[in-house]
Amino acid sequence: MDKQALVVQLVERLRETLRVAEQARDAAEEEAREGATPAEKREDARTALEFQSLAKGQAQRALRARAELATLEGFRPRRLAENEPVALGAVVEVEHQSGGITIFLAPVGAGEELAGPGGDGFLSVVTPASPIGCAVLGRRVGESFETRIGGELREWTITHVE
Repeated sequence: MDKQALVVQLVERLRETLRVAEQARDAAEEEAREGATPAEKREDARTALEFQSLAKGQAQRALRARAELATLEGFRPRRLAENEPVALGAVVEVEHQSGGITIFLAPVGAGEELAGPGGDGFLSVVTPASPIGCAVLGRRVGESFETRIGGELREWTITHVE
């Protein structure tokens, strides 16, 4: 599998997140400055404060996206050798009693869903900070582990690592 193509997809998603956050920040800042007449602003300063708070939140979101993009710039996932433990950059298939998922263990981008090569399936991006990401690190094919997701304890088995 071309893992660098997964990184490229992830970069594109993060760039879009950055673009949307910056647009939302700019719109909220403009609304805080110019969204009401001076008389309306005197009557209800709360509205301007709410838009300023929204702009600050979107600025923080954009800052986080920029930092994640910088992290991905130098990320070059490698192909793992057979029976090598799971490491950052691995594509891992895990199963539990009601199904399975394929994950891409990346340094950033948790929660994103990437298309598999040639549009073949989807991979969920997890980071080492996530319950599943933390649990699979250092494990090998055939090993099982438990994680609590959404308050529910699940047992998973690693079925494939690439």
